[in-house]
Amino acid sequence: MDSTDHPILAGLNPAQRTAVLHGDGPLLIFAGAGSGKTRVLTHRIAYLIRERGVSPWSILAVTFTNKAANGMKERIIDLVGKDEASGIWMGTFHSICARLLRIDGAQNGLNTNFNIYDDGDQMTLVKQCLKDMGLTDNKAVQPRVILSLISRAKERLITPEHWRSAFGGNPIEDIAGRVYVQYQETLFANDALDFDDLIMQAVLLLRACPDVREKYTRRFEHVMVDEYQDINDAQYQLINLLVGEHRNLCCVGDDDQSIYAWRGANVRIILAFEHDFPDARVVKLEQNYRSTPKILDAAHAVVSKNKGRKDKKLWTDREGGEGIHLHSAQDERAEALWVAERIRSSNEIHGRPFNDHAILYRTNAQSRVFEDVFLSYHIPYRVIGGLRFFERKEIKDILSYLRLAVSTRDSVALRRVVNVPARGIGATSFERLE
Repeated sequence: MDSTDHPILAGLNPAQRTAVLHGDGPLLIFAGAGSGKTRVLTHRIAYLIRERGVSPWSILAVTFTNKAANGMKERIIDLVGKDEASGIWMGTFHSICARLLRIDGAQNGLNTNFNIYDDGDQMTLVKQCLKDMGLTDNKAVQPRVILSLISRAKERLITPEHWRSAFGGNPIEDIAGRVYVQYQETLFANDALDFDDLIMQAVLLLRACPDVREKYTRRFEHVMVDEYQDINDAQYQLINLLVGEHRNLCCVGDDDQSIYAWRGANVRIILAFEHDFPDARVVKLEQNYRSTPKILDAAHAVVSKNKGRKDKKLWTDREGGEGIHLHSAQDERAEALWVAERIRSSNEIHGRPFNDHAILYRTNAQSRVFEDVFLSYHIPYRVIGGLRFFERKEIKDILSYLRLAVSTRDSVALRRVVNVPARGIGATSFERLE
């Protein structure tokens, strides 16, 4: 059978086929919104296994969310079967790094039986550091800001020892640098890492231990990275350390969809791919399967103004679609009333069910006025979101008990549950316990 007639290629458009059939060497896929990038990634992996004879064990696929990783895994199982799909190293940056550190972290002095602190644990630890430094009464020192600065440092692979060379110059950054020192010391004393540490410590391990790095570069013959436009400097360094001499790196992304600069994403990384790999093949997926021409034209009119972007234009063979309307309201209540009127009219006059309508807002606080108006209009609604399962108090309490069972040195977990259920242990008693 000719490789171009392989069943795995069925239903792919010409650009998608080009990406899937790429041989060895670096590959950058510019995948616009709704262009089928997940389909291309999964079919490329399946093609490598089925047609090229690549071992699933030698494929690393990195995503940004667990949902994306699970979705890719399900599609690959459908294409190659569960047994072969299970051999692929697939997951988020954090899960991949956690796995790597639990296997080989001891070679760089890390306790591989570490706990992973979530956002709440990190905030507790920062507040404790500020308390120990006598800074809790300083209203200018916000724990969230301090934690953000520490996170930014780790995204740039800046250790506490090198803080002053990268930051400093204003009082808050100087305080953050001092907190960073105690924060890291306490983390390690508690046998814990935060999410930024997972990536940073993996990079430090691969840099410090050439034998460990060689182990993984020899294993991973093909490295796939999704959402490449959203990676930060630490993730970029990690990928470079894992890609061996074979240079079989396949990155999928879209500079037009880079919206996470506020949390460290560096869009310049995807734009510099061809500089990093001058012999790279670049494939543009420009056919959109999701939107109407009017939406695509409006989006292009806006994003085409971006300076330095990669030239591309999404198109679709779909027809029709309603135009985009912009309504400027006097205030947030007038806006909510206008939306409610439109929804009620759509329901009563045109017969559209209420669940055919959706409202997107930037922050959760903006939902309140809509909820008030919908109640007065008797419009049924459902708010999507709220606390995730692992953010619920009772779940965090149980996890803290489990963490203490694993490591009795975890002071953050102890502080959380020492009085759950109530045992009459106050702050003074706890300090004596410490």
